[in-house]
Formats: sequence, C-alpha cells, structure tokens
Amino acid sequence: MTTRLQTLDEIRAAGLEALARALGPVGMIRFLQQFETGSGDYTQERRAWLGDLTVDEIAERIRHRRAAP
Repeated sequence: MTTRLQTLDEIRAAGLEALARALGPVGMIRFLQQFETGSGDYTQERRAWLGDLTVDEIAERIRHRRAAP
C-alpha cells in the first residue's frame, strides 16, 4: 500500500476545514489568532507606557484603582 504525500497547500486546506468544522468560523479565527506574532517592540513600548515605575509603584496604582468607586 502506497500513500501519496500531500502538498503543504493540501495539508493547510484540510487543517482549516477541520478547524472550521470543529470550532465554527469564529472559533477557527480566534484559534489561529493565537499564533500571530504581532509587530513592534514590546519592551520599548512598555518602557514608554510605564516609564521608570517600580513594581511597588505599579502595585500601588493597582490598589488605588481597585479602591476607587
């Protein structure tokens, strides 16, 4: 018995069909989005967003926001 190797396109199409069948179209998209690498430099963006805050300062801000009405 010989088995024909599927091309990468065939494997991709079969995989997408299986995902869509098992998860539905929205679930399939949400699943695939987990593997997006994104763009930008998170470390640089984080520094711009948080500045030079210490862990204690960040924790204090969290406590303050949780206590606010």
